[in-house]
Amino acid sequence: MSELTQKEIDELRSDLAQLRNSLTDTLQQIEKASETVELDQQAFGRVSRIGALQQQNMAKANHKQSQNRLRQVMQALARVDSGDYGFCINCNGNIGFPRLKARPETPRCLKCQSLQEQN
Repeated sequence: MSELTQKEIDELRSDLAQLRNSLTDTLQQIEKASETVELDQQAFGRVSRIGALQQQNMAKANHKQSQNRLRQVMQALARVDSGDYGFCINCNGNIGFPRLKARPETPRCLKCQSLQEQN
């Protein structure tokens, strides 16, 4: 695969910035949804309390996943600024525009990512 062109880098930087903003908004919404569940015992039955707690736990899991992805986006933006974006952090090979377009924050080429997931 060839190195990214400046036009591709600019497009991917824009994608990363939009993703950062979207994830930041999502995290704010999730934080509101994962606040402590306080239910009036008379107004809600046991099943309703369990459902509310499950929703809270799902919101917390989504929050963690979104935080991790936002961290990866911020690292990718730092790599753009340093000139290292588009190169695999493991093998230093080119990641390729199609892969970065699908997942702009990815730090690894497909081969290295597959090896990472196998371990």
